[in-house]
Amino acid sequence: MADQPYVAVPQDAAPVPSGSGAAARFPAPGVPQIHRMNGLGLWTLYMKEVRRFFKVQTQTIWAPAITTLLYLMIFTVAMGRGGREVLGVPFASFVAPGLIVMGMINNAFANTSFNFLAGKIQGTIVDYLMPPLSESELMIGLIGAALTRAILVGAAIALVMAFWPGVSLVVRHPWAVAWFGVMGSILLATIGLFTSLWAEKFDHAAMVTNFVVTPLTMLSGTFYVIDNLAPSFQAVSRVNPFFYVISGFRFGFLGQSDIGSTNAHVMNGALYLGALNLVLLTALYFVLKSGWKLRS
Repeated sequence: MADQPYVAVPQDAAPVPSGSGAAARFPAPGVPQIHRMNGLGLWTLYMKEVRRFFKVQTQTIWAPAITTLLYLMIFTVAMGRGGREVLGVPFASFVAPGLIVMGMINNAFANTSFNFLAGKIQGTIVDYLMPPLSESELMIGLIGAALTRAILVGAAIALVMAFWPGVSLVVRHPWAVAWFGVMGSILLATIGLFTSLWAEKFDHAAMVTNFVVTPLTMLSGTFYVIDNLAPSFQAVSRVNPFFYVISGFRFGFLGQSDIGSTNAHVMNGALYLGALNLVLLTALYFVLKSGWKLRS
């Protein structure tokens, strides 16, 4: 106020007690005020990412469903004629769960591989770095939005497949559908965040998609059982984490899988995916904390 007297404060004056006046309202610079999880900030980031892909849901949710339905149509016409059965079920029912989870994980990767990359190219990376969010909160918000997109895509694919003749989507083991669907989506969302951190242009992200994600997806047993492969290729397939995502998710619908002949084999695959995700998420946390390719 203009009518208040001006009082000079010596530089060597004692600090104002924390419980009085301005000091109570304005904390010292650099002192964190959010000591635990920033719930509001995390929710804001999550909703921002969900609204981003939901604004163009025709492209991000329904287009993958139609594309996957075309896969189903082509492969059932080409390989499912004559009442062919795989694992004791019609070929269409065999391939449908694999196509559903394939669409889920591919879209989880597409969602997170765009985040930091677009920010670096457009100069909006500050939108992720300036808010008072820790590295773990940033990971949870971005991966959570990718998981939401994956679930919506999976539901859309299952909906359109329900009208395809010869497809049965009866869930026999709900835990397997939930676990392998969620773990597979988190796996690809994490790989997508690594990609968006490393990539400097959209061609780099497309390279990972074309030369890593798509080959591993197609060679994971989506359209066949690995028992038809030579022993050496079977060994390679069992190292591919995508194989456990596809086969485990299929086990949830069919009650059987080419992971192994018993439920214990499926549980081993579930633990393998969980451990792999834990390792990758830990590595991603420390990469984000270092600021690699974000603050340099």
